[in-house]
Amino acid sequence: MDRRQMMTGAAAALTSSSTLLSGTAFGSPMTADNAARPKPPVAKKIPKTITQLGRTRTDDYAWMKDDNWQKVLRDPSLIKADVKEHLTEENAYTKAMLAPTEALQAAMFEEMKGRIKQDDASVPAKDGPFEYYTRYDKGAQHPIHARKPVSGGAEEVLLDEEKESKGKAFYQVGAATHSPDHKLYAFAVDEQGSEVYRILVKDLATGAVLGEPVESTTGDFCFSPDGQWLFWTFRDDNGRPAKIYRRPIKGAAKDDVLIYDEPDEGFFIGVGVSSSEKYVVISCGNQETSEALLIPAADPTAKPMVFHPREVGLRYEVEHWNDHWVIRTNADGAVDWKLVTAPESATGKANWKDWVAHKSGRLISGTMAFKAWFVRLEKVDALNRVVVTAKDGAEHAIAFDEAAYALSLEGGYEYDTDTVRFVYNSMTTPRQWFDYDMKSRQRTLRKTQEIPSGHDPSKYETRRLNAKAADGAEVPIFVLMKKGTKLDGSAPLLLYGYGSYGISMEPNFSIRNFSLVDRGWIWATACPRGGSEKGWSWFLDGKKFKKKNTFTDFIACAEHLHAAGYGKPANTVAYGGSAGGLLMGAITNMRPDLFTGIIAAVPFVDVVNTMSDTTLPLTPPEWPEWGNPLEDKEAYDYIASYSPYDNIGAKPYPAVLATGGLSDPRVTYWEPQKWVAKLRPATTSGNPVLLKINMEAGHGGASGRFDFLKEIALDYAFAVWAVEKGWTKA
Repeated sequence: MDRRQMMTGAAAALTSSSTLLSGTAFGSPMTADNAARPKPPVAKKIPKTITQLGRTRTDDYAWMKDDNWQKVLRDPSLIKADVKEHLTEENAYTKAMLAPTEALQAAMFEEMKGRIKQDDASVPAKDGPFEYYTRYDKGAQHPIHARKPVSGGAEEVLLDEEKESKGKAFYQVGAATHSPDHKLYAFAVDEQGSEVYRILVKDLATGAVLGEPVESTTGDFCFSPDGQWLFWTFRDDNGRPAKIYRRPIKGAAKDDVLIYDEPDEGFFIGVGVSSSEKYVVISCGNQETSEALLIPAADPTAKPMVFHPREVGLRYEVEHWNDHWVIRTNADGAVDWKLVTAPESATGKANWKDWVAHKSGRLISGTMAFKAWFVRLEKVDALNRVVVTAKDGAEHAIAFDEAAYALSLEGGYEYDTDTVRFVYNSMTTPRQWFDYDMKSRQRTLRKTQEIPSGHDPSKYETRRLNAKAADGAEVPIFVLMKKGTKLDGSAPLLLYGYGSYGISMEPNFSIRNFSLVDRGWIWATACPRGGSEKGWSWFLDGKKFKKKNTFTDFIACAEHLHAAGYGKPANTVAYGGSAGGLLMGAITNMRPDLFTGIIAAVPFVDVVNTMSDTTLPLTPPEWPEWGNPLEDKEAYDYIASYSPYDNIGAKPYPAVLATGGLSDPRVTYWEPQKWVAKLRPATTSGNPVLLKINMEAGHGGASGRFDFLKEIALDYAFAVWAVEKGWTKA
């Protein structure tokens, strides 16, 4: 992309922190009289009484859930009229309230866009005679999938997403890959944001799509190693992965063969191929129990064989390595996982032998197998490291210097290679792609993330802090700020958090966050229990009947930061999405005094109702995480004690922005809609409560790489607006 000035005219005036924090950043003057504010929508109340396990609750806004929501996910035009009318009014109110920030939103969007290399390309991944990669044309929202011969030659376009997306409000490719013989290209497409994918297989010689598209899938699929069959995961009417099918490459729906039907509605399933390409592997499981089934590549139509029968509480993942299996498992109390081996022909647990022993606090989070090497990714005290093991058992770790960094492995296609690729970055350092020679131990830098508008890491600093929770637990916090930022409480603070499902927050480089940091903000990422930053025990201490630890840990982080001069309640905005939106809802009820603004993106806030609704995609699979309020009185009472929607009271709430997507199957649109409807009349502070629902997208928001940034820019502009109390001034 050509370097260019990102802001001109009035927008340029918004770049200085003094302007944005002086109360004059929002355009022409307006009266400070709150009576001049737009009037918020008032949601009708239709009380619905629900009796469950001897407990009774009344839900005034249950009507917001469309009874035909599954059909609405696939076709939003079917949504019932009163729900659509209310959502339209809410969107209009939010637009009117945030109108004074539109110049700021535009400026931030252009800044974020300016940090993206418009004609960017991935590092090519070699597979036999070709190198495969994706790239963007200038201005394109979606990538081109392409390849070139290793020996040299012209590029061949495999899939042009930008072309295919024309005229569509939403277009997202969930997975794409070539067949083992390089003659076909398969890809899964979602054109609604509902995560209902169709899979198409393209003949690369003719450009024609073979057979019929595979409908109603999760987007998960693989070719058989002989390239003659397609395996995929079927998505049922409740949005769950329920079955695995097989189809001949040139076949149609009439040729589909059901090869696995998951009996437990609480299990997720998927299908893939072992790195050795000797087996098709079906993986099944929830957060507590797992099971794998095998299909020999030499006989792809064979009946799947169980690797080891599921046992409640036993989790395992399998990888075939040469003539045996390597299993990552929590067996025998290995909370942070260990690696065991088993003979290729005797896979049952009785044959498992310890290989890499369990070590408390060292989370073995992932593995990769190569013909002569085995690689594992470990996390210790919130930081990752890569460990390489040779066939003879000798191992070494790849070392890094920064105190806080993010590290990930990037999968390739080839099994017989000495090269593994990893990606390194930190909150100040853009991403770097390295090819690491496991034999010579030399690393080759293949690409550095380019920031066209410029980035000087020396102008920023990142810190690793620890907040002490009430029970003494040390909660990690990663901080990014401009060098020289005064730690006297004057700099505004954005505190981000998630804390669920064992997902770790990493100190990643983000092209987005600098639009706040460059304006004098401090960005802090909290790592409360519920994630796995400090091992799997960190997750276990923040789930089910210990879920409140997630909320109190986040509160402890806010208090610690304030005490150390990183912001103060009057200029602190909390930010989280999905299960992180649950976190936002909970801390808003528990400690509204600690924050001046809350951004809750696709927030999971209606926990009792959602976890009692077995038709929703994630409800049965997530009972191990939250508890089952349909059958367990203790679970019901505990969930009800923190569920944000059920604990709203007359309190001085901060300003709130809740966002969602009409086609979202994970956190359905009515959760933020109901939360806002109940929260707005309850707040005693006079602070606004806003709702923005994307009527053309799902859980992840807009699909284009630039359009998505507009949504982030709105979030960040709201944060500035909340600190500035933008609703009382222009």
